[in-house]
Amino acid sequence: MDGLTLRGVARLAGVSATAPYRHFADKEALLAAIAAEGFERLRVAVEAADASSRGMEALRAQGVAYVRFAREEPALFRLMFGAAVARGSLSAGAAFGVLRARITSLVPADRAEIAALSAWSMVHGLASLLIDGRIDPPDPEALVRAALAQFALGGAQLR
Repeated sequence: MDGLTLRGVARLAGVSATAPYRHFADKEALLAAIAAEGFERLRVAVEAADASSRGMEALRAQGVAYVRFAREEPALFRLMFGAAVARGSLSAGAAFGVLRARITSLVPADRAEIAALSAWSMVHGLASLLIDGRIDPPDPEALVRAALAQFALGGAQLR
C-alpha cells in the first residue's frame, strides 16, 4: 500500500485529483474505509454460513467461509488485518461477534471468550498460511473442518 496515493486513486477512478479529499482526509482514511467494507463483507459471509447449520457444524461452516473469503480476496484480507489500517478491537470485524455467539452456544459461559479467541486464531492462521502460500493442502476447506474438529476435541470442552 506504500505506492498508493489519493491522486493515483483519483486518476484510476477518472475524477479530479482533489475529488477523493471530499470523502477522505488522507490515504489512511481511505484504507480504513476499504477495510471496514471488507469486515462487513466478511461478517455477511460468516453469518450466512452460520445460518446454514447448527451447533458444531455451524462453527465449521463459519471457518470455511472465513478461509474462503481470505482466499477469494487476499489483498483485501491482508489490508483488513495489516499494519496500514489503524488497530481497533477484534469487534471491528463484526464477524468475530458471529463467532462469539456460536461459541457461546457450544461452551460454558466462563470459557466462551477464550474459546472464541482460540477458534478465531486457528482459522485466521490457516487463512493467512494459505493466502501466503506457506501451505498448499489438496482440500483447504477439509483442512479447516479438521482443524475445528480438533479444536472441539482438544480442550474447548464443548457442551
